[in-house]
Amino acid sequence: MVEDNRNLIMEIQKRFSKLSKGQKLIAQYIIDNYDKAAFMTASKLGDKVGVSESTVVRFANAMDFEGYPQLQRGLQEIIKTKLTTVQRVEMAREYPDEIEALKKVLKSDMDNIRSTLDSIDHEVFLEVIDLIFKADKIYIIGLRSSTALAEYLGFYLNLVLDNVKIISYGISDLFEQMLRVSDKDLVIAISFPRYSNRTLQTVKYAKEQGVPIVGITDSLLSPLADIADHSLTAKSNMLSFVDSLVAPLSLINAIIVAVGMREKEEVTDYFNKLEEIWEKYNIYDRQG
Repeated sequence: MVEDNRNLIMEIQKRFSKLSKGQKLIAQYIIDNYDKAAFMTASKLGDKVGVSESTVVRFANAMDFEGYPQLQRGLQEIIKTKLTTVQRVEMAREYPDEIEALKKVLKSDMDNIRSTLDSIDHEVFLEVIDLIFKADKIYIIGLRSSTALAEYLGFYLNLVLDNVKIISYGISDLFEQMLRVSDKDLVIAISFPRYSNRTLQTVKYAKEQGVPIVGITDSLLSPLADIADHSLTAKSNMLSFVDSLVAPLSLINAIIVAVGMREKEEVTDYFNKLEEIWEKYNIYDRQG
């Protein structure tokens, strides 16, 4: 199987002459329309080019994929950083009705978590936890759709460690907020398709200052993973004009819990004090 999805189209072109007549029709259609083929079923792709569904499956096998779904995922990996919002909206038309959308979205989120659990590198996860505790200061950056993830991680880490700064758009520029960053600190960057150039630029600046970089992203092929010293990946396969951030949030929850486990006594004391404040100032509904 082609391990690097960025070379999948090139691999199809390279093997083109050895394919059967029907498989060549499929190959040519994918080369010319891979953005459409990535979201077609094997049956629909076969109908489009005038071959049987079994021919499409054999084409996937000829490309050394276990089956058509694996080939389809390879194509989706290629295009998910290139689709415009309008193109993503077009994808939603694949759902016949709202209930079917509900079912498919929830199932996709479950699949993303399962895939993330199966592929997570345990050693890297433990290294990231160690780095969090060694850092004098932790800078967390995640822009656009990743902003919510960055703020969530920053909020809970700061409750435990009290040395966290969230880098975000505001009065001061992103670079100004990291002006005092040093090699004794840590930058945790979060970026999912479509990757924010501003996030990548800011992380590159930190890297030039000798700061260790932890990347939380969707793939080791992502531009953030190219920069980061340690990368944790979580699946965020798209379903329409929104990306799925369920698995990334679950991974972030795991980081927070792992950090909290090492600071169990401090966390308990801290939350006891918070409970007293919440009670005194009636922060929460007493029935909640």
